[in-house]
Amino acid sequence: MQLKKLVAAMGASAAIASGLVFGSGTAAADNCPSLYVVAIPGTWETGHDKTPQPGMLAGVTRGLPRSVDVDYVTYAATAFPWEGEVYGNSKKEAVSAARGLIGEVAQRCGATKIALVGYSQGADAAGDLAAEIGTGLGVVSPDRVAGVGLISDPRRSPTDVQVGPVAPGAGAGGARVGGFGWVSDRTRTICAVDDLYCATATDDFVTRFAGFLAQSSDANPANIWRYQLEAGAIINDLMAFGGVPTLQSQLTDTANQQRAKDLERFYRSQAHTVYGSYSVGGGQTAISWMHNWLAGMA
Repeated sequence: MQLKKLVAAMGASAAIASGLVFGSGTAAADNCPSLYVVAIPGTWETGHDKTPQPGMLAGVTRGLPRSVDVDYVTYAATAFPWEGEVYGNSKKEAVSAARGLIGEVAQRCGATKIALVGYSQGADAAGDLAAEIGTGLGVVSPDRVAGVGLISDPRRSPTDVQVGPVAPGAGAGGARVGGFGWVSDRTRTICAVDDLYCATATDDFVTRFAGFLAQSSDANPANIWRYQLEAGAIINDLMAFGGVPTLQSQLTDTANQQRAKDLERFYRSQAHTVYGSYSVGGGQTAISWMHNWLAGMA
């Protein structure tokens, strides 16, 4: 009888131990979200000396289903050299931070789907990371990505799938070489028709060259091939629109004065910050549409 009790006790202990050892893996899996959202704020919405800030994306990520986890990326979020980091380095920092977050969760949670959202410079970074993943060079395979949502993407391409009114032109920074690859069908972009950051006219070569200089300001030798292709695209368009005389006409005193007035009108219009009320149809704003789209992925 004592032997039976001993065997039973050992069996119970083994069962408990088994639950502790192997159950830890189950517990980890249970703690994994169905969807992991990495959100990248725009310029000046976050910074090294700040905690992660939602900014424009607050309404996108607030109130998502409980099975969704959200992390915000903290990065320099600067645009000018006197702020500490030039635009190119700031964006590269955002891409690197977002890549690290995704890689950690993807490795720990094998069944979790990934979503990327970004606004302004954050959309620039999120789009670059999405393109990296979509062309097979990313930290996860393209099939792990449930969706990519970009609001006011400075690298919007005319071929990207737009939600709401179709904005003219393209992003001031020029379209991404190679596009989004295998995640193109899950990528959505929203650009207010008057937002010059994501809707620069094809024949506005001064703005396009300025955008190119901002994009290439990280001075990364590994990207020389990309810079050459992007500069070549602008030059080819310039030649198609009349060549150097066209560019010269956009640099006259009269043209510069008009550009200053246009920029002042743009900043006063707040077209770049209107997405909380910007209608994309169906009674939804840009922000509410993006929120509902993410919620549907959970």
